[in-house]
Parts: sequence; structure tokens; C-alpha cells
Amino acid sequence: MKTLVIYDSVHGNTRKIAEAIGEAVSGEVKVQRAGEVDTEGLKELELLFVGAPTHGGRPTEAMKSFLDKVEASALGGIKVAAFDTRLTARWVRIFGYAAGSIAGAVEKKGGTLVRAPEGFFVKGTEGPLKEGELERAAAWAREIVKGAE
Repeated sequence: MKTLVIYDSVHGNTRKIAEAIGEAVSGEVKVQRAGEVDTEGLKELELLFVGAPTHGGRPTEAMKSFLDKVEASALGGIKVAAFDTRLTARWVRIFGYAAGSIAGAVEKKGGTLVRAPEGFFVKGTEGPLKEGELERAAAWAREIVKGAE
């Protein structure tokens, strides 16, 4: 299965989650930072994972910029999963999470969301990731691939 994992990361936590997802997926897999992705190549994909850290209830500016560059209907026929990294604090829920915004954006571009957006937890603003999150990300990715085949 031709898969791309697109991410943005500020402190390296989301990059680690993206890499864990990429390692868990079999087939032709690339893991790329949002600013390095050629949007023309998206049409060749079968599965796309997109993730960013949550900042003020939204994805980072780099991820928003990437999503804005993707042409309308460019993701038609592509199965998509959205993820983010986030704090566990209750007050964060007030603003929402990046994964929901990412999911909405990729659906508007024609992608088919194959699973509810997923959040992976960090211990503090700069991290590190909570224990077990890399393993949870890998398991989540394998479940998505199994369901997408």
C-alpha cells in the first residue's frame, strides 16, 4: 500500500509519533514534514496520515499552510487518518485539538476519513511524550492499515 505520513513538529514529539506510524505500516511508506511535501504526488497515494501538535486548539501554521496548498478534491479516493499531540490538561479541551481541524480539512479536499482523529499525549508543553504513546501510535496505524486493505 502506498502510504505517506505528513507531520509538523515544534519540539520533536509529533515527529516521533509520525516516525512510529511510518515504521508500523508496511508497503511503500514515506514520512515527511509538511513543508517538504509535493502536493502533486498526493494523488498517487492509497493511505495518508496527517498530524501536527495542538497549539491553541489548532494545528501549527506550517500544517495549516500545507493543507491550504492542497487543491480541492486532490485527496479524492484516498483513505486518510488525522492525529495530533496534545496535553492532558482539562482546560485544553476548551480550545479543541489539532486532529479535528486536520480531519475536517482533509475531508474538504476529498479524503475519506477512515477513523476518528486520534490524539497522543505529551507530559508538558515541550514534552516528552507520555510513556507508551509511541507503541500506541504504532498499534493505531496497524489497525488503520488492516481496515484499509
